[in-house]
Amino acid sequence: MRMPILRTFPLPGLALLLIAAAGMLIAGIDWWLILAIAVIWAGSLWLTQPEPEAEAPRVDAVSVSRDAVKEVIEPLGQPLLLLDGTRIVMANAAARAALGAHIVDQDARIALRHPEAMRLLDLPDDSTVNIAGFTGTRTLWELTRRRIDQRRWLIELIDRTAEADVSRAHTDFVANASHELRTPLASVIGYLETLGDGGDKVDAETRLRFISIAKREAERMLSLVEDLMSLSHVEAEKHDQPSDRIDLRNLAGRVVAEIATVRGKDRVQISVPDEELAVAGDPGQLEQLLRNLVDNALKYGDDSMPVEVQVCADDSKGVTLAVTDKGPGIAPEHLPHLTRRFYRTDPGRSRASGGTGLGLAIVKHIVERHRADMAISSVVGEGTTIRVTFPRISDEIASDVS
Repeated sequence: MRMPILRTFPLPGLALLLIAAAGMLIAGIDWWLILAIAVIWAGSLWLTQPEPEAEAPRVDAVSVSRDAVKEVIEPLGQPLLLLDGTRIVMANAAARAALGAHIVDQDARIALRHPEAMRLLDLPDDSTVNIAGFTGTRTLWELTRRRIDQRRWLIELIDRTAEADVSRAHTDFVANASHELRTPLASVIGYLETLGDGGDKVDAETRLRFISIAKREAERMLSLVEDLMSLSHVEAEKHDQPSDRIDLRNLAGRVVAEIATVRGKDRVQISVPDEELAVAGDPGQLEQLLRNLVDNALKYGDDSMPVEVQVCADDSKGVTLAVTDKGPGIAPEHLPHLTRRFYRTDPGRSRASGGTGLGLAIVKHIVERHRADMAISSVVGEGTTIRVTFPRISDEIASDVS
């Protein structure tokens, strides 16, 4: 039962009352008058005292603490787990999305499953472990355990998968580029050493053949270096959308005419409409894109059949550039990987034809920079078609960007 709230006298006021009463008594004032004044004074002090505040209801501190923690960590993008001993008492939305909602109220050793994650529970405070394959075959996660108090810990989970993929891609790229450069360079050095060591013993025919091979390998290295520089340049500009007004019909006609002059008029055919097809683009990169597509079609298509280039408007208010060859075609399992750097369906044939394995990788980055779409279709034994669809510029927009 709660006690009633009582008023209290202020001690300084009572002390002053006693001093005043003593002074009046010494002055010879009648005691009954002094008593009357003291009663009135004491009453006024008691009546003017404010009532003390009512006692606040008790609140469960643990409940308030958990609610506050949940409110703070729930919207955070980084997955977080709150442990009471070894039991997971709380997991924010990011953690539930990564590990599943069932982990809440489970023992962490059962919920996390992985041996490295269970080992983290026995390590000192602020320890970190990196776990490959934590939520999937190729995933990489970093888990850190931090102490809150004697019973509770916070586990932070950081997904390092994307960083690992980038690092792996860079490592693979350097390894592939080094291999591609090493092979022709070794050939050039070998033939030159043979010519140097043989001296006059090497007949003129052999010398010319060795020099021709060394020259071809050197040109192959030069093409590879140029493609690497081109790829680096395109990647550096991929977030800068071009805005020059380009009539894709005229650009394709000019590029095809130049290629036909070198390869022969019967090797490349073009089909374009009479109307202007304007797109926003970088003229140099669009020309490079078309040259790469036609060059690939000429290398891997049937020599007796022409490569067909078509520019047309499509139903989605876009402009489509299509390059078709009548070659042996590409097996379906290769199609998703064709735009990867150094990917080849037939490495021997590609190198023999002077291919660097970077042509379609460059095309992909140019397509991305121009906010276009690329589709590759192929039928084994019939040929391959690559279509790139660009957003079309209306007449009003075209006049603004020209």
